[in-house]
This record gives sequence, structure tokens and C-alpha cells, in this order.
Amino acid sequence: MRELTYYVAVSLDGFIAGPEGQFDAFPVEGDHMQAITERFPDTVPTDYASSAGIDQSGGRFDTVLMGWNTYAVGLAVGVASPYRHLEQIVFTRTHLDEAPGGDEHPLVTGADPVEVVRELKQREGRGIWLCGGGRLATALAGEIDRLVLKRNPVLLGAGIPLFEPGTYDPRHFDVVSTTAFESGVVLGEYVRR
Repeated sequence: MRELTYYVAVSLDGFIAGPEGQFDAFPVEGDHMQAITERFPDTVPTDYASSAGIDQSGGRFDTVLMGWNTYAVGLAVGVASPYRHLEQIVFTRTHLDEAPGGDEHPLVTGADPVEVVRELKQREGRGIWLCGGGRLATALAGEIDRLVLKRNPVLLGAGIPLFEPGTYDPRHFDVVSTTAFESGVVLGEYVRR
């Protein structure tokens, strides 16, 4: 069965973006960049990977899931299909009429994300990457098999949390690996117990 992996950058205080969706406080230079790109080449946007000569053919994912706000970051700069090398699914209930159409663009759906993920897990293929955001991650918390957190050495103070607050429902994960970089970024990988 395919795994759902929530792979995301996060601040020390648990935010994946600032209050207006900003993520520019996270370091994009340093010794962590090459190591992370080599380990997760399929999480690099298609056009950037192509221009940087990054081979995405051997990655661990073949599907990416995004909430509308995560997807809209690219739309704001004219990128309507950020991960063309993957099957892209964008979840929204309020922006269905704003999505670009066409075969090269993501599937934009108002469907229940849990039902979609359960169906995706039954298909043959590689892993499913949950790219963001926090609201979608909260909806899918019970389906997440693996967490890969790029903990950045910054405090945002406010913003979009890794998971939205909800009811108390502990879920335990075991550490697979932890790598600390000189940049201060710590890459931690955890699997559901």
C-alpha cells in the first residue's frame, strides 16, 4: 500500500508559513539544500529542477496533494502547474471556478480529502506527498503514514500551523532519521507507530 508523507518546512515554533502565507524567512541557502534536494528531488518544482539539472526520475513520490493556499503561491507568479512531473491534486471548496483547466494542470477538487487519499493508497505507484497546508494536513492527520519535517532555525511567532488546533487525539510516530546541518536546519523523518 502507498504511503502518505507530510513533507514540509516548519519553524521552531511550529508554523509552515507566516500569517499571510509568507515562507521567505526559511533559509534557502546552506549545506542542507543539496542534501535535501538529493534525497527528495521530486519535491522540487518541475521548471526549477529542469533548469538546475536535477534528475527527478528516481524520487519517492508520484502524487502531490495541496490545499488551495499552497497552490495559489505559484499561481500568484504565473505558475499554474508547479509539479508537472507528479499527479497534482488541489483541494478547495471555495475556489473551484478559479482553477486553470487542461491536461497539464492539477486536478482541483472539492472532494473529501480523506476519501481521495484512501482511494490513492489502493492504487499501484510510489508515495503520495502532502505538500501543505496546515488545514489539509489536519483533515488528513489520520491518514499520514510518515512525517518529514525540515525544522528551520527561526521563530515566526504567528502564521499557518503545521496542524491546526483540534480535539485531543494523540498519534505516535517513531524516529526514522535525524540530520542536523550547519545551516541550523534539522531534517527529521518519522513513521507512524
